[in-house]
Amino acid sequence: MTIVYSSLNHALRVPLAAEIHSRPFLKLDAPELVSHFAVYADPDQQTGNAGAQHALLAGLCAHFGVAAPGADASYFFHDFGRFRLKWELHTEFATYTFAEHVEHSPPLAQSFESMPIRHLPQQWLLGLYGKLMVAAHVALDRSAASSEVFAKALQSVFESAGLAGSQLQHGGELWTDFVIQSDGFSRFVIREGAMRQQQAGRLVQRVLEIETYRMMAMLGLPYARQATPALNAIEGQLVTLAAAMVQSDGAAGDGMATDGAVEQALLEQITHLAARIEKLSLENSYRFAASKAYFRLVNARIEELRESRMEGIPMVQEFMDRRLRPAMDTCQAVARRQEALARRIANSNDLLRTRVGIVQEAQNRQILQSLNARALQQLRLQQAVEGLSVAAISYYVIGLAGYSAKGAKAMGWVGSPELVMGILVPFVAAAVWLSLRNMHKRLRKS
Repeated sequence: MTIVYSSLNHALRVPLAAEIHSRPFLKLDAPELVSHFAVYADPDQQTGNAGAQHALLAGLCAHFGVAAPGADASYFFHDFGRFRLKWELHTEFATYTFAEHVEHSPPLAQSFESMPIRHLPQQWLLGLYGKLMVAAHVALDRSAASSEVFAKALQSVFESAGLAGSQLQHGGELWTDFVIQSDGFSRFVIREGAMRQQQAGRLVQRVLEIETYRMMAMLGLPYARQATPALNAIEGQLVTLAAAMVQSDGAAGDGMATDGAVEQALLEQITHLAARIEKLSLENSYRFAASKAYFRLVNARIEELRESRMEGIPMVQEFMDRRLRPAMDTCQAVARRQEALARRIANSNDLLRTRVGIVQEAQNRQILQSLNARALQQLRLQQAVEGLSVAAISYYVIGLAGYSAKGAKAMGWVGSPELVMGILVPFVAAAVWLSLRNMHKRLRKS
């Protein structure tokens, strides 16, 4: 009997095993020209990020008569002849990397005028309006000139004088200014050393990921700037409320009576502050957490570059530490301040609720004391009524006995009815009093 081992697999074994192989690097052989887009779909669209990104890719494939991938695909590669396309779907964006191999390495200035995007339909490019988060050109060069000569040639490529660059593993060099040029693209020049196709593809991928994740990480900075005035206002109101709580404590300490109206008013205000800080947290928390994750990816990709310094040129790591890290520190500072303010509001809320509970308990105690006083008054009134009841009942009983004595006198059995009635008074009164007392005892027991 032959066992078909594939039938023994867990339902997720094959897709999970294939996941780590689903995003291979491009194979690049210098000279190569690369254009890269990171498309950030509108999060308010009903189709969501995946649906919008698949629609864009399907439109591009339809223009060239190529079958688009399925709706569940997160990676797509195709050789269109004049260029090669690598498409990747991420949580918040999708990347389009267009690569074109050229036979002879043109001058660097001409390289950035001959990028693969010239083969793309203008109508499709117009469909990216308002969605491009990253647009970058990469020139993978194989020049044998010295670094000094090569650096002079770069002056015609970059519009900014603040270049960053470094020597990379396997003898490669990276040059960029991280500035969006007048054509709308940031530019990277990579001079290939003794690298194989796969190594060159990994290097270009890492550089493009640094640029993409850098921009995605910066998305948190506008949120931090917008949140700061709101946090300042909430913090100021919380200080005012805390002062009012202290003032209320002082009034209570001076023996002034309080009915809890002040505490109730303060509690309503601090509940409103709690709602505001919660709304702010819901709006910003995801963005701050995403920026933190993207920043970690930027640092990880920079470490993979294994940079070494070129004299007089800041490395990519130094550039990011000087430019990107302060922005990320701002986002994290606002996030921590937001969390700390939420905790302080919660503590103040708990304190106020405790004070309101104490006031309510004091009011309840006063109500119980009033009820006890009323019950005591009722008891005394009841006792007084009971005395009158004994007299009244005794009066009626003796009256009935008087009628009986008068009848007995008429029959000659009793000589003086008044004497009989006078003798019966203490006995009847005692009997009535004892009867009422026994009845009360039975009621208390029941």
